Amino acid sequence: MTTLNTLSSVKTKKIRVGRGIGSGKGKTSGRGVKGQKSRSGVAIKSFEGGQMPLYRRLPKRGFNPVNKSDVAVINLGYLQKLIDTKKIKIEGKINIETFKRSKLFRKSVSKIKVLSNGDFNAKIDIEADYSSKIAKEKIEKAGGQITLKNQSK
Repeated sequence: MTTLNTLSSVKTKKIRVGRGIGSGKGKTSGRGVKGQKSRSGVAIKSFEGGQMPLYRRLPKRGFNPVNKSDVAVINLGYLQKLIDTKKIKIEGKINIETFKRSKLFRKSVSKIKVLSNGDFNAKIDIEADYSSKIAKEKIEKAGGQITLKNQSK
């Protein structure tokens, strides 16, 4: 009677450490002599032998999203205040370039959102990327017009 050896039946024998000098893994059980690595329960995590560890080689990401678009928010009350103090002119279309030229927004700002906080009564033509429904209603009630960029509505 012959038995066929298949890969599933091949099994390497477990090395039993600390079982005497004749086993080849006796006394210090293959851990060398003294030192941090010879003790139990010690692991030197992410130590790469003096090489700069992977976690320090990679750039920090944290809470700063890589593809974040810089959206500036402007309330209608503040917009009314800017119009009253003549920091922006209501002739023509008001858009993001108007705010950047008057140095109200940083150069890194790429989009603008209009919110409804505050009183508003100026007749303006404004171009924005986003707007709240109430802000749109307030602008149209004052006789103005708001155009939303990149929107199918």
